[in-house]
Amino acid sequence: MHHNWLCRRILFGLKAFFLGAFILGQVSGPISTEFVKQSTTTYFGGFDEFSSPFAELALEASQCITKEDCGECIRASPTCAWCSAPGNMTSRCDTVFNLQQRGCPSPSLHSPTSNMNLDQDEELSNKTREYEDPVQLRPQRISVNLRPKHPVPVKVTFRQALDYPVDLYYLMDLSKSMEDDKAKLAELGNILAEKMKKLTSNFRLGFGSFVDKVVMPYVSTVPEKLREPCTGCAAPYGFKNHMKLDTDSNEFVRKVADTQISGNLDAPEGGFDAIMQAIVCKNDIGWREKSRKLLVFSTDAGFHYAGDGKLGGIVKPNDGHCHLDKDGVYTESISQDYPSISQINRKVQEHHVNIIFAVTEGQFHIYNQLTGDSNNSLSLIEGSSAGKLESDSSNVVQLIEDEYKKITSAIELKDNATSDVSITYTSSCLGNRKEQTNVCKDLRVGDEVVFDLKIQLESCPSNRNEWNQTIKIYPIGLKDALYIDLYMICDCECERDWNSIESSPGCNFKGTEQCGICKCNPGFEGERCECDSKDLDKVEMIDRCRKGNDTKLCSGRGTCRCGVCECYPRDAPEKVSGQFCECDNFSCDRYDGKVCAGPEHGTCECGNCICNDGWSGPDCSCKVSQDDCVNPKTNKICSGHGKCSCGQCVCDAKENEQYTGQYCDQCPTCKNLCDVYKDCVQCRIHKSGPLTKEECANCTINPIGTTEFEVLEGEELCVIWDENDCIFNFKYKYDETEDAIFVIAQNTKDCPQPVDVLAIVIGVIVGIVIIGIALLLIWKLLTTIQDRREVAKFNEERMNAKWETGVNPIFKKATTTFKNPTYSGK
Repeated sequence: MHHNWLCRRILFGLKAFFLGAFILGQVSGPISTEFVKQSTTTYFGGFDEFSSPFAELALEASQCITKEDCGECIRASPTCAWCSAPGNMTSRCDTVFNLQQRGCPSPSLHSPTSNMNLDQDEELSNKTREYEDPVQLRPQRISVNLRPKHPVPVKVTFRQALDYPVDLYYLMDLSKSMEDDKAKLAELGNILAEKMKKLTSNFRLGFGSFVDKVVMPYVSTVPEKLREPCTGCAAPYGFKNHMKLDTDSNEFVRKVADTQISGNLDAPEGGFDAIMQAIVCKNDIGWREKSRKLLVFSTDAGFHYAGDGKLGGIVKPNDGHCHLDKDGVYTESISQDYPSISQINRKVQEHHVNIIFAVTEGQFHIYNQLTGDSNNSLSLIEGSSAGKLESDSSNVVQLIEDEYKKITSAIELKDNATSDVSITYTSSCLGNRKEQTNVCKDLRVGDEVVFDLKIQLESCPSNRNEWNQTIKIYPIGLKDALYIDLYMICDCECERDWNSIESSPGCNFKGTEQCGICKCNPGFEGERCECDSKDLDKVEMIDRCRKGNDTKLCSGRGTCRCGVCECYPRDAPEKVSGQFCECDNFSCDRYDGKVCAGPEHGTCECGNCICNDGWSGPDCSCKVSQDDCVNPKTNKICSGHGKCSCGQCVCDAKENEQYTGQYCDQCPTCKNLCDVYKDCVQCRIHKSGPLTKEECANCTINPIGTTEFEVLEGEELCVIWDENDCIFNFKYKYDETEDAIFVIAQNTKDCPQPVDVLAIVIGVIVGIVIIGIALLLIWKLLTTIQDRREVAKFNEERMNAKWETGVNPIFKKATTTFKNPTYSGK
């Protein structure tokens, strides 16, 4: 109980502070959330975890208290409430909590809330028979009572119906350049119908064509050219409906084949005239009420649009109505201008038609800009798409199938809400992570997606007739829609004429009582019309409640009644006072979150702190006594290195000396005493150093040399390196009894041994020679080993050689033949 009571008192204190700050005018205009949060942190740093709720609470209250009637009160903030209880009350507009604390009974509290009721919520269905309409979006109708800045959540579910009806109307450019395309379409007509029937059995097909307006400079008006603009061509025309939507694909093929090509002069065509008539002539074209309406627009040229008709002397704007005769020909082609892109877009939205621009590559970038797919720009024609058509339309079937799948695999919700109403869409589509979007893609038939909508009234329209509206939320290209009957809560029931009391006794019979306040008759003023202003100038009466040149009456913290300020009451102990409500006891400087550092330090009187004895300063946080600044070791104020301010030492700061510590007895940047005494110790004990004889004689200390060197408690050791890298030690100690410093130094230095340079040089030379000889020996050993290996290898090869010792077969001995010519033996 004690904890809850304490929290409530803290809450009241915070509310009082911030409301006082607001009324006092510490900020100009309406108080900002950032200001409140910063103030909370500044003054109540110990309550960081509560600072945000406290700031929001203070901000909510500050938005309410200045409102003077019930309607203005409930429009200011969804947390504002109005008390219509009779009697005198200050600030009837406040939070419900504050009004209840001030004793306002519950029946007199007016704080309406936003709410929503389901009026039509049929289940999603796949009923697709002619006499049964499928339901793809739920709910279908709701009624919403909406208070400004108080949003209402609505859940919308979408599921595409199975076998949903499709109406496809093929609108073709029949200028001379499209001759081969017409022939190809006639060949592919049945294939197109079969493909679409695989996607939905409830499919119908229609056909229309266009050329251009039959006036110069669009077509030649030479009589021969009007009859036959090109060889074998039909007379030019604007738009003609050749075949109403039907299930007979053979009829479609025949109509396409029988239709003749025509011709015109300029490159752009009158396609927009044809699109407008194909959309708005619902009965002539045969569009069904509940169907997916596809208008395939096929061309190899650009388009004329609003304003181009002036070239042919046509200045009458397109009226957006159907103008087809009994033969399906557009009758206003030469009397009405082309429609604009925005007109086409409006009719597309009204009739829920998806346009598929099947155009050649050279024109694709132009039509793609209309769809919004170019650089993710805004769609100029809602629900439209574009595909590249081959030069002879050979890919038209695949193009239509692809675009149809792209259209039906995405759902995009749109609305026609005015600027006063904001609707935000959130959905996870088919994933798990929710994000702010009104589009879901990659859907299949039967997939169910949920959109979470937040409907919020940003402001009440100035025209009361616009306080009741009907908003339509619909998926692009479909007839299904959610209708929201919106009723804006912009005033109070008690403000209605039948709840007003004329000549009310509560208004001293001099005014009309309405919502607890009086609307005084002319000549009377005051909360209860108690002030007769007939004989008193109203301006003069108001000036009596204004201090000097202050623009605020009663300093903005009270009500002016008959020239006298009545200050707004506050939660105790806070109080607003003064002739002009200019004084208070809570807006003084604070210390540690307390006004004037708390009652034990001082009190707040009319915005200034009056300090108690022993305290001073703007917030009474400074001690007058200097006892807390005296160093107990030296009995000096701030150790002689600073000044005492508000019971704390403010240490001196010099160029090379910065004293710190509670008593300014520490100096990290000051020169060390070891550095101060080292030169004198070096010259007097070791007879060396930078000092001359005269400077050495003038040393302020007389160090004592000793061989037995030991550092005792209370003594400071100094270890110094001289210019020869020798180390010498000394110590010093402050003697309080004699108020002097004694220095004792070690007689000897610790110097490094001298380096024998000659020995090092000789050693290096000898080492180099030895290493060189070793390397030579290693090289000689390696070469000897290599030579021996080669000799051994040679001898081994010689011993393994086998030589043949036989007789040479081609060798013949020499023979001698002679004959004795004288011999004739028998």
